[in-house]
Amino acid sequence: MIRGLEYLSYKDRLRELGLFSLEKRRLRGDCIAAFHYLKGDGFKLKEGRFRLGIRKKFFTMRVVKHSNVLPREVVAAPSLEVFKARLDGVLSNLV
Repeated sequence: MIRGLEYLSYKDRLRELGLFSLEKRRLRGDCIAAFHYLKGDGFKLKEGRFRLGIRKKFFTMRVVKHSNVLPREVVAAPSLEVFKARLDGVLSNLV
């Protein structure tokens, strides 16, 4: 624990440190992995249907909904570093 932040709430500590929540960090990592997979071609992913509830936790099911909502300039980034910077801008605007 960082001194002086022990008594702050989770959200306040994140705000003080300039970090995203765990959910946003997982989403960021998933989007970066999808960018590696698609190599910045700007393709959209297709969401499938599954009968078993456990398959909803698969990587493809976690990332499809969010990656298809990203703006075109984020998806079509020329490099990974540009993609990360643009993705951070989009994620900071999410609630």
